[in-house]
Amino acid sequence: ARLHERAARSQEAVRASRREAGECRRQLQARLVEMESLRGAHQSLERQLQELEERHNAEAAGLQDTIGQLEDDLRNTKNEMARHLREYQDLLNVKMALDIEIAAYRKLLEGEETLFNMGSGGLTSLNSLPSPTYSFQPRSFSSST
Repeated sequence: ARLHERAARSQEAVRASRREAGECRRQLQARLVEMESLRGAHQSLERQLQELEERHNAEAAGLQDTIGQLEDDLRNTKNEMARHLREYQDLLNVKMALDIEIAAYRKLLEGEETLFNMGSGGLTSLNSLPSPTYSFQPRSFSSST
């Protein structure tokens, strides 16, 4: 009877152990499925991260190219502005030289008019002539730039 009782308890313990082992297998299977799912999600996130890095690198390279082009444009614009400034300075120097030359001719003409008016004071017929008109013929200057 004791043996039967022990056998019954042992069978009950075996059944409980089997139920517990089955439950552990189900939990293990659920964890394995969850782990595979997480592994897939991890791989997907890794691919997305790699794609984002590639896109970022391509965008950064494009921006670097744009920066390089803008720097070249800025350098060219500065050179062009410097060239225009040199041309302007050259023209300003020519203008100043022409102004000085015109002032000198004006003084000469005023001096000759004064001499002419003083020397021909007795000739009234010459005073009735119209005053002389002077025309300016601009010279053509080329810039060395």
